Amino acid sequence: MARRIYIVEDEPAIADNYRDFLTRHGFEVTIFASRPDAQQGFDIKLPDLAIIDVGLGDEIEGGFDLCRNLRAQAPTLPIIFLTARDSDFDIVSGLRLGADDYLTKDISQQHMLARIVALFRRIEALTEPQDPASEQITRGPLSIDMDRLQVSWQAQPVDLTVTELWMVHSLARHPGHVKNRQQLMDAANVVLDDNTITSHIKRIRKKFLRLDPNFKAIQTAYGMGYRWDMS
Repeated sequence: MARRIYIVEDEPAIADNYRDFLTRHGFEVTIFASRPDAQQGFDIKLPDLAIIDVGLGDEIEGGFDLCRNLRAQAPTLPIIFLTARDSDFDIVSGLRLGADDYLTKDISQQHMLARIVALFRRIEALTEPQDPASEQITRGPLSIDMDRLQVSWQAQPVDLTVTELWMVHSLARHPGHVKNRQQLMDAANVVLDDNTITSHIKRIRKKFLRLDPNFKAIQTAYGMGYRWDMS
């Protein structure tokens, strides 16, 4: 069955170009030109992936608003942001809201395809048979069930995105071991710059801190990376 992708883009020529290209590569693509239309579409049926432009018509940050609503509606839905503004603000803001990746509109079609395929591979890996020892991880109040894609802290669910789930899994699997940024990217099967990795870690910490103000398990090894440490 073809993967279903929703593209939320207010420029018809760009949207049609993406749709034609992705359709040729076997995806089922639906286009929405505005945030309200897209939200209605998401309410009817969720896709396998959402690609959302940051600016939608008169709503300069309409894509951010849509992402915020989607994260509340579907915490694990893969989301990629599109932006014509290659700025740290756009990128960091999008990742803080829960996007799994971002693409600038000047990216080549083949590069876009590679990033989309990589994201789907991460999702597929979550459903593939794994080493039984890695399917269930318990580290004090942390519990990870990779078979059910569930993470809990102190018996309370933590809503993580696909990228965040892989990063937490990588850190908690070997407590005390420092994972550098490249190792975290490899674990999540994604290519991100250092600032983006930092943004993901900050967002993960905030999700745990909302459940436990004393959460300190994800520690920074300055100049090296991050580790899971419950000591």
